[in-house]
Amino acid sequence: MCKRNFFLILTGILIICSAIPARAELPREQVYELFSQANQMFRQANSITDDSEKADALYEKTILNYEKIINDGRIKNSKLYYNLANAYFLKGDIGSAILNYNRALRLDSSDANIRKNLAFARSKRIDKIPVQTEKRVLQTLFFWHYDFSLRAKFILTSLLFASVIILLTLMVWFGRSPGRMAAIVILGILMICFLSSVVVDAHSRVKNIGGVITAGEVVARQGDGRNYPASFKEPLHEGTEFNLLERRAGWFHISLSDDSDAWVPDNAAELI
Repeated sequence: MCKRNFFLILTGILIICSAIPARAELPREQVYELFSQANQMFRQANSITDDSEKADALYEKTILNYEKIINDGRIKNSKLYYNLANAYFLKGDIGSAILNYNRALRLDSSDANIRKNLAFARSKRIDKIPVQTEKRVLQTLFFWHYDFSLRAKFILTSLLFASVIILLTLMVWFGRSPGRMAAIVILGILMICFLSSVVVDAHSRVKNIGGVITAGEVVARQGDGRNYPASFKEPLHEGTEFNLLERRAGWFHISLSDDSDAWVPDNAAELI
C-alpha cells in the first residue's frame, strides 16, 4: 500500500512538472496576431501621458487580447499572466493584477520580475493584514522551498539523484575515499531536502486553493448569507489574498494571512 501511494504521488508530480500545454483551439496565426496587437497597444498606452481615458481604453483592449489567448487559445504560461497582470496594474485594477501575478508565480516562482511586481502591487492595496510570525520564519529558513519553482526543484532533485548514483558507482569501482563519502552525504542530504520540497509543494497545490478579492470592497460575513453579521469592522478591499476553506452556492469561506476567517460572495473574488 505504501509503495502504491508513493508511485501515485510520484506520478502526480511528473504530470504537474511536465506542464505540457493544452492544444490551442485558436489557430497559431491568430494567437500570434492577438499577442502582437496586445503588445503594441500596451506600448501605446504606456506612451500616453496626457489622456488617462485613452490609455485605460488601450489597456482594456490589451487585457482582452491576453485573456482571449489564455481562455480561447488555452495557452497558459508565466510570461502571459505576467503581461496581463502588468496591464491590469497600470489600468489601476490592483485586485486583478495581484491575482494574475500570483498565477504567473504559481507557474514560475523563481522569476524575480514577477516577485518584484507582485510585492509592489501588494504595497498599493488598502488592507494591511499581517502574516503569522511562524510563516515568516518558515519562509526565511526554507527560502529554497518558497523561491524555487516546482519544475526547478524537480529537475534539481533528478540531477542530485544522478550525481549520487555516479559517485556510488565510482566508489564501487575505485573504492571509498573521504572526499567521495563527504560528497555523497552532502548531495544525498540536498536531494532529500529538494525531494521533500517537491512532494510538499505538489500536495499543497492539490490541497490548498488560493484566491484574491477582486471587487473594490466587500463586506466579509460570519456565514454564507447577507443576513449574517460582518466579520470585521471594515470591509475587505481589492487585492486581499486568502486561502479557500470551503465553497457553497454563491459564497467562499476564506482564511486570511492572520488566520482569521470569513465568508465573501464568490462574485467578489477569484481563485488563483
